[in-house]
Amino acid sequence: MTRFDINLSILFTELPLLERPDAAKAAGFDAVEFWWPFDSATPADAEVDRFVRAVRDAGVRLAGLNFAGGDLPGGDRGLVSWPARSAEFRENIPVAVGIAEQLGCTALNALYGNRIDGVDASEQDVIGAENLALAAKAAEAIGAVVLVEPVSGIAAYPLLTAADALAVIDRAGAGNLRLLADLYHLTVNGDDLDAVISEHTGRIGHVQVADAPGRGEPGTGNIDIDRHLRALAAGGYSGYVGLEYKPAGPTADSLGWFATRKEKT
Repeated sequence: MTRFDINLSILFTELPLLERPDAAKAAGFDAVEFWWPFDSATPADAEVDRFVRAVRDAGVRLAGLNFAGGDLPGGDRGLVSWPARSAEFRENIPVAVGIAEQLGCTALNALYGNRIDGVDASEQDVIGAENLALAAKAAEAIGAVVLVEPVSGIAAYPLLTAADALAVIDRAGAGNLRLLADLYHLTVNGDDLDAVISEHTGRIGHVQVADAPGRGEPGTGNIDIDRHLRALAAGGYSGYVGLEYKPAGPTADSLGWFATRKEKT
């Protein structure tokens, strides 16, 4: 049976962030994930404590957490390979890993970062490999993996396909680096989902879904999500599948397909 979690940085956004874990539990989810939930890469201890308490008190598991990624609404997509903000990413590592340790989270997503004008791509890739290795070493101490994700919609982001992300993983060389397979992003970027799943399921550390086009809930587009999830399971993937779609209205109104699926299991 597929284990779904819900990404509370893109769903239930009609509620304050710290109220979303309770809403997820009420909607039938036992696990949640978040992009970096703070304005700073190094938030105050009190902010971290409030976040940890909200997840714990809701009785849900934290299945995934992003490292700080910069200003996502403004177009940033990570700090890992950004030379001018490399120190900021490194300062964020123990904060993110500390939250993950407290909440039993074993998957940490490190958005690679956009190409920067005036900086040689090879320089960014060297820094990126160093920072991924550092993050992986810190995550390994708590039994977690670090994820590398292909992303769509940002022209400056260099990782578009599974092969792009796996090349970065191979360059960094850490044994607990894994591919984050977001079926929506891979589809929009033209990747062959059947081939990715057939060839690379053993290297996938987390899966996310939304339908395409539009990035709506499953069933609103053309991706045969259920078929791909069955193939992943047949290939040995047993981790969570994160819902990371954009609801057309209130989140609860978009969850009919999930309620129907639960009734059948």
